[in-house]
Amino acid sequence: MINNLVKQTEIELREQFEKIDEIRDYNQNKVLNAFIKNKVAPEHFYTVSGYGHDDLGREILDKVFADVFKAEKALVRVHFASGTHTLACCLFGNLRPGDKLVSVVGKPYDTMLEVIGTAGDEDTKCDSLIAHGISYAEVPLKNDTDIDYEAIEKTIDESVTMVLIQRSKGYSTRKSLTIDKIKRICEIVKRKNPNCICFVDNCYGEFVQKEEPLEVGADLIAGSLIKNPGGGIVEAGGYIAGKAKYVDRAANRLTAPGIGSEGGAMFNQHRLIFQGLFMAPSVVSDALKGAVLASKVFEKIGFDSAPKFDEERADIIQNIIFNSPEPLEHFCRTIQSLSPVNGYVTPIPEYVPGYEDKVIMAGGTFIEGSTIELSADGPMRPPYVAYMQGGLNYSHVKIAISNIVQNLQNYF
Repeated sequence: MINNLVKQTEIELREQFEKIDEIRDYNQNKVLNAFIKNKVAPEHFYTVSGYGHDDLGREILDKVFADVFKAEKALVRVHFASGTHTLACCLFGNLRPGDKLVSVVGKPYDTMLEVIGTAGDEDTKCDSLIAHGISYAEVPLKNDTDIDYEAIEKTIDESVTMVLIQRSKGYSTRKSLTIDKIKRICEIVKRKNPNCICFVDNCYGEFVQKEEPLEVGADLIAGSLIKNPGGGIVEAGGYIAGKAKYVDRAANRLTAPGIGSEGGAMFNQHRLIFQGLFMAPSVVSDALKGAVLASKVFEKIGFDSAPKFDEERADIIQNIIFNSPEPLEHFCRTIQSLSPVNGYVTPIPEYVPGYEDKVIMAGGTFIEGSTIELSADGPMRPPYVAYMQGGLNYSHVKIAISNIVQNLQNYF
């Protein structure tokens, strides 16, 4: 019965899958052309040691990422500890005491609150943006779900130095931002203050659509290499791309003034990063197909999901809303049990640094914390939402969905 449900759903989703394939092919061609233009060769896979000076591979890697994301400059480094670290370098590198930061999409992702200084203990807060004399404001969501463009227009003025645009929803029920929505936000901001930096947290969104935020008015973007652009094989790191002066300032924060992007040994990771980027459009495509399948299957059995199976996708994340804790726990435990790594482990809700509530996390991944690999997590708070993301191949996601539905039969 369950297998028939999944097979029938796949048949019904042919049109959506064809659209995803078209986007995949477009982005694969874009990536391929960047490799060819920059004459990527085996010598660019070799590494240097010590200070990391005169690293030809690192230089070409930055140029390839810049071309893919339509940037003046890019900074691609294994030294970024996480997506949060990458974003923090952009913020601390480009904001000074007396400057003002505004999040125009409501409350940012939980881990960013400690960077900004609106959450965390006293030791954390003393190192935050606010502690460094940077003021902060938020434009609340309309009805807690939609971007309030009118409120953005009223909020942005000459005093605002930078706006933070988080593309993915994070642990919220708002919709992730399509490229069209990002374009509209940037147009409003630039009309009110042409000098304001439009900074997009691009995590989870790379290669989901044909365009990237820099093509529609953003000045700076950043993301993690253990998410979409790493193709599931990059072991660590992040990237920053955009206008050269903003990237350079972020580089100075990562290393030091006078070193910037010119130093830092890459520990023999060049080939993995090149190859991961080349694989990324196809891996993202399979993850999207898995998310679309999950959306429709879970709606068929009575659970709400977001986005809907036929909605335009802005990131790889699929919300399944359970409205009670038990099915959320079953969902994550089934994902874990069907993971290629640590499949024998049973996840339990626990407090995680940077999060206010207990969180249950399923992530039997080859790369620790990788969310382009099939994983799921959710905070233990109403409405008890499972945030499913990733999938190195569509088949794995389909197997997991079939088993989850089997295990949740008592709840529908």
